[in-house]
Amino acid sequence: MFTRIDRLPIDLPRPKHPDANAAAAVQELLGGKFGEMSTLNNYMYQSFNFRNKKKLKPFYDLVASITAEELGHVELVSNTINLMIIGTTHPGPPDSTPMREAVDKRNTLHFISTAQTSFPFDSMGRAWTGDNVFNSGNLVLDLLHNFFLECGARTHKMRVYEMTDNPAAREMIGYLLVRGGVHILAYAKALEVATGVDVMKMLPIPDIDNARFSSTRKYEDLGVNRKLYTFSDTYYRDIDKIWKGTGPKGEPLEVVIGHPQGAPVPDLEEIPEEFAPGISEEDFKEIAKRLQRNAGI
Repeated sequence: MFTRIDRLPIDLPRPKHPDANAAAAVQELLGGKFGEMSTLNNYMYQSFNFRNKKKLKPFYDLVASITAEELGHVELVSNTINLMIIGTTHPGPPDSTPMREAVDKRNTLHFISTAQTSFPFDSMGRAWTGDNVFNSGNLVLDLLHNFFLECGARTHKMRVYEMTDNPAAREMIGYLLVRGGVHILAYAKALEVATGVDVMKMLPIPDIDNARFSSTRKYEDLGVNRKLYTFSDTYYRDIDKIWKGTGPKGEPLEVVIGHPQGAPVPDLEEIPEEFAPGISEEDFKEIAKRLQRNAGI
C-alpha cells in the first residue's frame, strides 16, 4: 500500500507567459518511452513481482522505495506541464472563438481532450503503453535494464532542457536530473553488489556533469544528490546495504528514513472556455450548503 502526501517534491515557479509548445515537448518526460510513467511502472511491477524478497531484501527494498519516489515524479512533471499551458486561451462567449490560439499549438490534445492539462502521452501525443514495462524476473537483468532506463531518461531530460528556458520546466528538469542521477548510481551500486562489476566507472552517461546545468546546482549544493529516501517510516530500510559509501565525486551517501519535506501542489484556476471544472458560483454555493448539511452544520 502507498501513503500519499499532498505535496510536490519541490516548489515550482509559475511562468509569466504560457508556452504550450514547450509543454508538448515536456510531455516526453512524462509519457515517453523513457519518461516518468515508464520508470514508475517498470519499478512498480518489478517490486510487485519480486521473487525471494526475504533473501534478497536489500534489492527489493531498493526497487520498492524508488517506485514510491517515481509516483511523486509523475506528479511533478504533470504539474509542470499544467503550469506551462496556463494563459494560452482566454474566457469569452463560444462564438468569439476564445480558444483560437490553441489551433496553432503543436499538441491540440492538450486543449481538446484534457482541458489544458497533462496526460500520459508523449511529445507527439501518442499514449503511454504498458509495452514499455520490462520485468524479466531475473534480478541482474532487471537491475541492468533499470540502469539503462535511467540513463535514457537523463539523456531526454538534458535535450528537453536545451529546448526551452521556461522556468517551471527548467526547475523540474534540474531537480530530476539530480534525483535521476541518484537512481542511476543506486542501480550501479546494486549491480556491483550482485555481480562484482564496478558499473560506476561508466558514469556519467551522457558524459556531461550535472553542474553544467544551472538549475541542478542548488540541489547538489543542498545534498539532494547524496540522499536516497525510504518513503516509509517503517519499511525498506535495508537500502542501506546498497546505498552506502561514497558517490563518483567522493560525496558521502545518506539513507533518509521517510520522504522529502516537499512543497505545495499548485491550485489550478478554472478555465471557463473549457467548461472546467464546470462549477459556477451558484453551483458552488449549493455544494457548500449540501456539504454543511452532510456535516450536520
